[in-house]
Amino acid sequence: MGKTVNKDIFQPGEFDKEAGGDIRSLNGIFRYIVSSIAILLSGFAIYSNSLSNIQEIYRNLIFLVLLLILTFFLYPARKTLKHNRFTIVDYIFVAFSLAGIGYLFFNYTVIHVDRGSQPILLDYVFAGITVIVLLEAARRSIGLFIPILCGLSIIYALFGPYFPWIFGHAGFSLERLLYRLYMTTEGIFGITLSTASTFIVMFILFGSFLSVSGATKLFNDLALAIAGRKRGGPAQVAVVSSALTGSLSGSAVANVATTGAFTIPLMKSIGLRPTFAGAVEAAASTGGMIMPPIMGAAAFIMAGFLGVSYTTIVLAAIIPSFLYYIALIFAIDLEAKKRGLKGISKENIPDVIQILKERGLLLIPIIVVIVTLLIGKTALFAGFVGIGSIILSSWLTKDKSTRITFSKIIEAFIDAGKGTIQVGIACASIGIIICVVTMTGIGSTLAFNIVELTDGILWLILIVVMLTCIVLSMGLPSTALYIVVAVTAAPALIEAGVQPLAAHFFVFWFGALSNITPPVALASYTAAGLAGANAMKTSWEAIKISLPGFIIPFMIVYNPIILLQPSEQESLSFLGIAGIILTSVIGVYALACTLSNYLKSGLTIFERVMFLISSLLLIKPGLLTDVIGISILFISFILHWTRTNRKNFEITV
Repeated sequence: MGKTVNKDIFQPGEFDKEAGGDIRSLNGIFRYIVSSIAILLSGFAIYSNSLSNIQEIYRNLIFLVLLLILTFFLYPARKTLKHNRFTIVDYIFVAFSLAGIGYLFFNYTVIHVDRGSQPILLDYVFAGITVIVLLEAARRSIGLFIPILCGLSIIYALFGPYFPWIFGHAGFSLERLLYRLYMTTEGIFGITLSTASTFIVMFILFGSFLSVSGATKLFNDLALAIAGRKRGGPAQVAVVSSALTGSLSGSAVANVATTGAFTIPLMKSIGLRPTFAGAVEAAASTGGMIMPPIMGAAAFIMAGFLGVSYTTIVLAAIIPSFLYYIALIFAIDLEAKKRGLKGISKENIPDVIQILKERGLLLIPIIVVIVTLLIGKTALFAGFVGIGSIILSSWLTKDKSTRITFSKIIEAFIDAGKGTIQVGIACASIGIIICVVTMTGIGSTLAFNIVELTDGILWLILIVVMLTCIVLSMGLPSTALYIVVAVTAAPALIEAGVQPLAAHFFVFWFGALSNITPPVALASYTAAGLAGANAMKTSWEAIKISLPGFIIPFMIVYNPIILLQPSEQESLSFLGIAGIILTSVIGVYALACTLSNYLKSGLTIFERVMFLISSLLLIKPGLLTDVIGISILFISFILHWTRTNRKNFEITV
């Protein structure tokens, strides 16, 4: 395996940061074994999704068993036991994984054809083994939250008659539950695992190939060239860089770990507070999860849930994500202005023309993927074509270091295998939750009763659902958190009359924002570690600068035209959309001034209240609110400028 195997791929590094530092540092033969399994997983993903017609259930079985083996070999049973080799407990769980998955692989046809879907005792035994093994793998790789949710789901399915009020149901036997979870495609091996074994793994591979080609460095250099010289330039670089890479990664924590290692020290070097530097990176990386075109692969799952085209999802995400990032840029600019900070000196800014000459062709694969998806091809085809275009582009660039050699292909395969573990195990585990929700009907029951309990008051329903989404999504990657909130929270909004696309964007958006929302704000905590700042203060600072992001989902619900989805009484027009964007941007700027308490100088309490009122009126689409908002904002600007200029004149005199 050449250079790739010889390098310490599994020594502590970027992936360890992404995984919370819990991954083992394997040595010798143990590292070779894990490298080989990761390569096998990536190779199988490409083969099964492009060159074979393997049946879905068998593809999922092979995919999951490889993930389980990787998990038990890479993640120790306890954080304090980071051995550089496998333990006896790991071998036992690997053996159980092979037994549970292998049994179903060789007996699936027997169970459903020869026995007419009539299970025997042995089927249930291996079903129980597989569920236990999966939950342990989830605990090791993701943490306790998902296994606890799954465990509560199983208890809820088994003991339904003992639950009070609307939560009570007839209950299911252990045998029936195990049958649905293990022996059908409605549980562990259902839609979520299928998504992971197809779209998600292919785009993780795409991202890995981009990374080994040097495209990540290209993104950072372009961001530096575009925004580096502006006021607070390094912070603006963090926003641009995180937006470019975040859409592909699907994990705010991974995005912070990769781009933050470069941007946070850069921000601190020009005088930004460590807390603010960490907050900017956390907020910018979180925005990557709702950034088109990939949205961390959630776009593909959302399209499947809603039964709409991928293009519809991408177009719908453009305006909201633009408003989110423009809000961050405003917040950064005002902070830099308040502190009198400058950008990076000209000699330290890379030459954008030179960058594009040397490595600009590495942007072609992203364009290829977007165009392929927009013309109606499948995501799998787009991912496969994208990988091919990366290899081709790397050999056409002037910079020889970008070329994808055999050793770099191996490196990309290993990185992709590692990068698939958490999201793949999460998707398989969430299959348990989805199965129980489907069996018990609790999703529709909760939706109906949330509407009833709030007396159908939409704003109150939205607040309840917002809090639910933030809690349920804590610590999850984008695909996993979207599936959880889409199944549990979105039905309540649809029951309340919210347009389905707007409902799903609302729940996904707040699920993503859980990454910066205490108490489990993983993106903020990761950024705080890199910045050497207080974790909780960094988290609250991230919320402060991204507060418009908490308002945008409400805008989406009340006016779906922001998603380019007008109601039956409305019609899309260029001027109408341009007007909404313009007034929303002005409103977001007014809100940023309110939160930073600064414009040309510090705001008075009266000015701050005026700015806040005008921002809320402008952010909410509508002619009347826009006219009133603009009027209040204009008066506020005049008052502030008059007061500030008079004060400066008095000081001068």
